[in-house]
Amino acid sequence: MKELKPESGNLTVTEDAEAEGGTQEEEDDGSLSDGGNLGNDLSPEEMKIAESATGVVSNALVFIKELVRTITGLIKLEKPDDSGNFVDALEKLLTLCQGMGEQIDELGACLYPPQELPVMKTALDKISKQVDEGRKEVETLNCSAEAFFQSCNSLKSSIRLMETELDSSMTADIEAKMQSISVDN
Repeated sequence: MKELKPESGNLTVTEDAEAEGGTQEEEDDGSLSDGGNLGNDLSPEEMKIAESATGVVSNALVFIKELVRTITGLIKLEKPDDSGNFVDALEKLLTLCQGMGEQIDELGACLYPPQELPVMKTALDKISKQVDEGRKEVETLNCSAEAFFQSCNSLKSSIRLMETELDSSMTADIEAKMQSISVDN
């Protein structure tokens, strides 16, 4: 997502180039100086959405990291007479994380212009439900997982923020379409 860039006439250094130790600069036409093309520039509204998505992805990674820490702590406490409940819970949590990864991929794919706002909203809704299910599953394990629960709250907060950005953008799109219809008539 760092390859997405706002509309501007300025040269910027891509994060990928920085990570590789280079200083590959983007030219005014949106292509890289080595001839590669990363697509169209983002409008300011699209950039706000992309930045919100970055927050969601970052908090999703923290969610998964804290879930792994919680599970690691539980593995040390597992009792042999558990009757498979612990393993069932781990399988459910793994499935949730895989599903969340798929939705994060979907969210990232929708960020390139033209942004697919309804698809993003659907992905956010699914991620939100997965967070709720993950929280519920960890609660059934009766363990201390405050850091995990805090990561759930942070991820839900970033989802709400992005949903607000999407709603604003969708409202603006509808208003613009209505304006063009009334001008045409």
